[in-house]
Amino acid sequence: MRTREEKSKIIAELTELLKNTENFYVADISGLNAAQTQQLRKLCFNKNVKLTVVKNTLLKKAFQQSGKNLDELMPVLNGPTSIMISEAPKAPAQVIKEFRKKADKPILKGAYVMEMIVVGDNQLDFLMNLKTKNELIADVVLALQSPMNKLLSTLQTNVSNIAGVLKTLAEKKSS
Repeated sequence: MRTREEKSKIIAELTELLKNTENFYVADISGLNAAQTQQLRKLCFNKNVKLTVVKNTLLKKAFQQSGKNLDELMPVLNGPTSIMISEAPKAPAQVIKEFRKKADKPILKGAYVMEMIVVGDNQLDFLMNLKTKNELIADVVLALQSPMNKLLSTLQTNVSNIAGVLKTLAEKKSS
């Protein structure tokens, strides 16, 4: 049993972690054996995802103290809980999806991603397909470039045609 001071320290650490992250997932990894847990941790490490098993009561207090509105995630904090933290919004979803090719877990309980709360394992595919702000900007730039490239190509063709006509007229005039 942890002392009150130890619990307070854990809550403070969790709170600070939550304040400084834009993306975290809450998952259930219970039932994995030691080898599976090690494989999951290795996969998380490779994808830059920090995986921590937490007590629900401590995580609830950290949620309340984080300064973020995480009320929608409170109901999922029951049973065994792990928190997956990553700078990349969909990295934890990729880890879960990839690992579940070999096991039934982790089960997604909920996620806080780019200031949005998502609840339920049925949202995993949605999270996998999320685009970051930079990816969306790149899509917009590509969409704008495509018509612009066609316009430039058409203009270039027209300028070439006009130049040809002017050259022909100049040759006729000089002869």
